Amino acid sequence: MLMGWEVKSIRDGKVQLAEAYVQLHKGEAFLAGCNITPLLSASTHVVAEPQRVRKLLLHAKELAQLFSASQQKGYTIVPLAMYWKGNKVKCEIALGKGKKQHDKRDSLKQKDWQRDKQRLFKTTIR
Repeated sequence: MLMGWEVKSIRDGKVQLAEAYVQLHKGEAFLAGCNITPLLSASTHVVAEPQRVRKLLLHAKELAQLFSASQQKGYTIVPLAMYWKGNKVKCEIALGKGKKQHDKRDSLKQKDWQRDKQRLFKTTIR
C-alpha cells in the first residue's frame, strides 16, 4: 500500500531495495528497510517518511507459502525488484538463505585470489 508521493518517486526511479527485507506479522507481509526518496516537487502538506514500513498486498495462499518457507532456520524473504505492470507497482520477492561463517571465509579467499591474479597479470603483461 503506497502513498501518492511514493508512487511518483517510484515512477521517477528513486527507490532503493539494497537493505530491504520482508517481515511477516499477524498474517500480513510488510516491506521494511526500503528507501523511497521523496521528490522535491512533492506536496508540502504531506510529511514524507522515506523509510516507513509498507504493507504488501498478497493473496492468502501466497502468504501461507511465504510463512511456511520463512520458518526454516536461516531463511529470509527479500525483495529483488520493483516494476510497473499496467498502472500497478509490483514487488518481486524471493526466499534467501544467509551464508554460514565458513562460506564467508571461503568467499573472502576467492576474492583475494582474484585480486592477486589481476595484479600478477598486470605486471607480466607490461
